[in-house]
Amino acid sequence: MKYYSYEDFKIDTNKLIQELKSYEPDAIIGIARGGLTLAHTMAEGLNIRDVHTIRTELYDDTKKRDKITIFGECKFDKVKKILVLDDISDSGDTFQAVMKHLKNVNKDIEFKSATLFYKTTSSFEPDIWINEADDWIDFFWERDFL
Repeated sequence: MKYYSYEDFKIDTNKLIQELKSYEPDAIIGIARGGLTLAHTMAEGLNIRDVHTIRTELYDDTKKRDKITIFGECKFDKVKKILVLDDISDSGDTFQAVMKHLKNVNKDIEFKSATLFYKTTSSFEPDIWINEADDWIDFFWERDFL
């Protein structure tokens, strides 16, 4: 297990901000819960006020479901480019389902995905990721506020 501190988060989020400035997204979607901290900080760094969230459920306690459930509707007006954020693309199931859902519902919008961590065994590789994960990541927001 690797502890991921606030200081590491700050450094990596600033890297993402620099990489994504040229993309100029109109809005941000954070995948709850892991992507919410990143979505908020990226919105501040990119000066984006149009921030949305989408929630998923894939597990009942420790038992994985056959199908992912997506909650929440994101409605967009005059939006051309959206940045979708999560903390990690672990199995890839969540990111893959969310991106497919968003593209099906919003056919005229360009989506770009980004994350702090990506596992090479994931079924979904985000457009931009900062760190390759080979262990369980213990994010500061999961540990420091218990």
